Amino acid sequence: MSAGFVELWVYLSATPLFGLTATLGVYVLAQAASARLGQPPWANPVLFTVLVLGALLMATGTEYPVYFSGAQFVHFLLGPAVVALAWPLWQRRAELRQRWAALVGAGLAGGLAASLVAVLAGWALDLPASTVASLAPKSTTAPVAMGIAQQIGGVPALAAVFAVLTGLTGALLAKPLFDALRLHGPALRGFALGTAAHGIGAARAWSVHPSAGAYAALALGLQVLLAAFTLPVVLPWVLARLP
Repeated sequence: MSAGFVELWVYLSATPLFGLTATLGVYVLAQAASARLGQPPWANPVLFTVLVLGALLMATGTEYPVYFSGAQFVHFLLGPAVVALAWPLWQRRAELRQRWAALVGAGLAGGLAASLVAVLAGWALDLPASTVASLAPKSTTAPVAMGIAQQIGGVPALAAVFAVLTGLTGALLAKPLFDALRLHGPALRGFALGTAAHGIGAARAWSVHPSAGAYAALALGLQVLLAAFTLPVVLPWVLARLP
């Protein structure tokens, strides 16, 4: 049995199947463990998948490009997954039509607040200008954050790291924070989580309540649009006025 496992490992590690098998296998186990524990915020499947995969790559000496040659198949599915988020919004189109002005206003205020707080914190810590610019789009999804960072003088790779860390932090801390602030209602919680923690926060919202997930997906989409149009204009103006 041991010899068979070694042969399987040698085969998988030398082919794109390694990244795909490792990603799916670890995530399924992390999701099952989270469900078994009652889906507490600290048992976030995405967080534990990242940690376990990182440890696995380090332990086996596997280079990231080798891993991603297989994991890119999962990465490709992100596009269809995002498009699929439109269906629950279509189901709620009547209530969204009534609230559209408030939702757009809340999304704009939340997105700008998240960016400005990050920029001011980076400036207060005397971080390099490129790092500060990379912090600004942290509440958008990683691909969009990378594109915005490149336009405003940031480092795309660093912006992606900040975006992932923001999503994980939001998914972990949202529930206790909402409880402390006495924010109730799945729509309200979901929209706030999607605004602050983009896709990872939306995934957490989906696991809690369908309405929370739908509004989180809406907030995610709004942040992508609003950040893409506002940050390249507003952020250079802000940075130019910081001493």
